[in-house]
Amino acid sequence: MESNKINTYKIPSNIDVLGKNILQYSIGALLYTPAVNNKAVDFLVKRKYPELKSLVFCLEDSINDESVLSAEDNLEYIFEALNKAIVTNEINKTDLPLLFIRVRNPEQIERVFQKVGKFNLLTGFILPKFDMSNASEYLNELYEVNSISEKPIYAMPILESKSILDLRLRNNSLYEIKMLLDEMEQFILNIRIGGNDFCNVYGIRRSMYNTIYDIGVIRDVISSIVNVFGHDYIISAPVWEYFGDDPNDIQWALGLQNELTLDKLNGLIGKTAIHPQQISIINASLKVDINDYNDAIKILDWQDVSLAVSKSSNGGRMNEKKVHENWAKKILVLASIYGINNI
Repeated sequence: MESNKINTYKIPSNIDVLGKNILQYSIGALLYTPAVNNKAVDFLVKRKYPELKSLVFCLEDSINDESVLSAEDNLEYIFEALNKAIVTNEINKTDLPLLFIRVRNPEQIERVFQKVGKFNLLTGFILPKFDMSNASEYLNELYEVNSISEKPIYAMPILESKSILDLRLRNNSLYEIKMLLDEMEQFILNIRIGGNDFCNVYGIRRSMYNTIYDIGVIRDVISSIVNVFGHDYIISAPVWEYFGDDPNDIQWALGLQNELTLDKLNGLIGKTAIHPQQISIINASLKVDINDYNDAIKILDWQDVSLAVSKSSNGGRMNEKKVHENWAKKILVLASIYGINNI
């Protein structure tokens, strides 16, 4: 329908496509905090969580309806305080994680950007419940803020709406969403999956002894999202909702590690974090195995002029130049960001 078709725009010259191609892998563990959490300034300036690569200030579910406007004003205070810390050399700008804001609706984007955009610290916006009922409005607002911003402002839409679950609508909904996102691809860092929202539709909740992939109906929708978006976009994995304050309680961490293994196997990169204890585990899962790294180097620097297949660096598997080239490129980018696991 015409109402769901965004305007055709020329991408502004300030959009650094090469930078986006690296940045999209750099989200890692995306930690959520309410937009009213002023303690964030202190823990960011003091680098309390040195492994934190990205942080989102939430204006949506974590904020009561009557407090939204005051939370927006508070964001201006937070960004101003962070900017002051940079100016006074309390912290280097490069020491800050990537900063995002999760809005409630499209019209909030420009209003919030007017408050925080002047500090040039914002990486982008999280777009919740992204579907065909709001996609055009979200993307048009995103373009508008980029037209006045001194630096690229990116977006990470969250797929979590009921229409995506409905088998009668799923394929059409996903492909229609992708068609709109493709027009603004330079702005889109990744696609996020709202696993808990999907579970809520059915009244389902996984325990720490299960993974999201054990829930068949959710596994199927994740598979559909990867099928539609995985070729052109980075897709982030659903949140793991367990953590623990007792250092002797490791079951939640084992459960998270099990799910991260399946995230990786299914092509998902990065994961929403709801507690700082999850950060190191999520980021560690993105470290590259030394054998994968050596194979990636070998594949991208292929020397054999006659054969396009050879043994891996450790002699335990087969490498094919053409078949594994995209995998190899991804491995080298992840290695440059998260490092190499030699064990």
